[in-house]
Amino acid sequence: MDDSERAVFAPFRPRRGRRVAIACAVLSVVVFTVVALVLPGPAEAGNWKVGDRVFFIAIGVAFAVGLWRFAALRAVPTRESLTVRNLLFSRTVEWSSILDLNFAGGDPWVTLDLDDGDTLAVMAIQRADAEFGQSEASRLAAIVQALGPSASSPEVTRD
Repeated sequence: MDDSERAVFAPFRPRRGRRVAIACAVLSVVVFTVVALVLPGPAEAGNWKVGDRVFFIAIGVAFAVGLWRFAALRAVPTRESLTVRNLLFSRTVEWSSILDLNFAGGDPWVTLDLDDGDTLAVMAIQRADAEFGQSEASRLAAIVQALGPSASSPEVTRD
């Protein structure tokens, strides 16, 4: 795979949402840990015991895990298929089963219309990323056009 093909098939990842999710995940763990440590325990005439503090820190870690899933959004194209990892599920679709790509109006992310009548959100390409999101949507559209059901040859070029 040469450099131009590597650039075309680079994974899609959000930028702004990823940065915000990572920062909030770290902040969540730090804040919940600090609060758990400064809550008054039995020695300070308080009601917070060790188990309560551990549980409080665990809540911060749980928030961080949820935010990590948001930071892990991606879509990985190959010559054969597109693997989309969203918040809860991952799905791999063949290029030939993608009928259309939508990123219109106020859509928060790209959606793919599939030949089985289903719609698949590609949360890795987001409107919040402004021009970057638009260029990534265009790149995905070019790949779909080149490798999708109407493609006459499997050549992919970058504009």
